[in-house]
Amino acid sequence: MEGFLNPNEILKKLELRENMIAADFGSGSGGWALPLAKKLEEGRVYAIDILEEPLSALRSKARFEKVFNVETIKSDIERTSKLFDESCDLVLMTNLLFEVEDKNKVLEEGKRVLKTGGKILVLDWKPDALLGPKEERVSIKEIKKIARELNLKIEKEFDASIYHWGLILVKPGSENLTAHSP
Repeated sequence: MEGFLNPNEILKKLELRENMIAADFGSGSGGWALPLAKKLEEGRVYAIDILEEPLSALRSKARFEKVFNVETIKSDIERTSKLFDESCDLVLMTNLLFEVEDKNKVLEEGKRVLKTGGKILVLDWKPDALLGPKEERVSIKEIKKIARELNLKIEKEFDASIYHWGLILVKPGSENLTAHSP
């Protein structure tokens, strides 16, 4: 549908490698996890959601589409993703931050599970978008501020759709922990 997010187009911005390990925080029924898993043929995607029902739907879709590199995890991302430290190359946070109370904790958890040089893709509703939830929208400015406080480098900022903004954040190595982006 015109104006909505196209996972395949947006994932092209990430320089994916087939063997990457990724986590989809707040995966729902797999709108992002499945397209990502198809691109990471030799890798793995951890689809994490607080609700069992969408994870069950995701498992069914994955079987139907013969996608076998998705592992579902039921967890509250504001507490823990249940993933090991520095275990992922990529973390997706798509249409997630407007739903959580502690945005800082969620971004911190994303950073914790990322390997050095790993990336976080954040997409969320523009504050003035005509569609989508009206409450609790988060601005790109607020997320950039939190990212800087967590020493995450802002690699790219973009319009993801007419309704969404996008950010690509990078976990820097120890050599540039004090480096900040605009």
